[in-house]
Amino acid sequence: MPPSERLLRLLSLLQARREWSGPELCERLGVSARTVRRDIGRLRDLGYPVHAAPGAAGGYGLAAGAAMPPLLLDDEEAVAIAVGLRTAAGGAVEGIGEASVRALAKLEQVLPARLRRRVTALHTATTPLDTPPAGPGADPRTLTVLAAACRDRERLRFTYRSGDGAESARTAEPHGLVAAGRRWYLVAFDTGRGGWRTFRVDRIARPHPTGVRVPPRDLPAADPAAFVARSRARAPQVRAVLKVHAPAAELADRFRVSGTEVEAVDERTCVLRTTADSLEWTALRIAYLDLDFEVQGPPELAERLTAMAGRLARATGSAQPGPPGP
Repeated sequence: MPPSERLLRLLSLLQARREWSGPELCERLGVSARTVRRDIGRLRDLGYPVHAAPGAAGGYGLAAGAAMPPLLLDDEEAVAIAVGLRTAAGGAVEGIGEASVRALAKLEQVLPARLRRRVTALHTATTPLDTPPAGPGADPRTLTVLAAACRDRERLRFTYRSGDGAESARTAEPHGLVAAGRRWYLVAFDTGRGGWRTFRVDRIARPHPTGVRVPPRDLPAADPAAFVARSRARAPQVRAVLKVHAPAAELADRFRVSGTEVEAVDERTCVLRTTADSLEWTALRIAYLDLDFEVQGPPELAERLTAMAGRLARATGSAQPGPPGP
């Protein structure tokens, strides 16, 4: 293997995992320990902060530096990141849209022409479907801490706010993050409660790594996404029933939300039955319909819509609207 190719291979290995032992790198690269040490020195000269762990076997890993050196990306990774940044500009992470645009501009500036054409073609051929926001978004700093803890199997402490607003101190062993729609979830083993839990990331505050590494536990599901889906199915759901003044086919096409049923009453009217984990989110989705409707249940939903209408009326200087229709 030529020295330049070997150096890129070494950098790719260091970026893929937190730490490698010296013998592991020698085996992967097919070289001696002396050659590995020499290549590590070359990476350091290029600005990559590679740290060495003491011990008979030795160990190497990439540390955070004062400045970020160039990243090593293959073609598919570069395209994936560019497409992901375009999506993140309108995603569910608070405050990340502007940062995504800046990062995308820098990435596309250095992309080879063949890759830039692929990214542009995909962007041009794709039309996003505008959807209403799904409530509070996730803090990018919190996501970063959680993702690192999942990667390193490091125990975390954080404050968690439940649906009724009660806060509690938690200690957990993170397993994985799941993005469901425009909401993020952390799957972790809650050591204080002795079981697996699903935590909404927008309700997590002040996550703090403890520095304690833990062996991986067996997740009681095929993967984190399956665990979150099962947890959401078991969570208390709010069932809303509305009479909507629109054809059933039109409403079904516009209101593509899981857990929803649309039943035709006649050619111009239908009944919408939908579920959600909060009345606030249900009220927001319904208000976004831009169609006339009447709430048939539950009464608490009508109260949420009345409160929302009042806030909107005050925001525009309008009079307080009356109560909703039957």
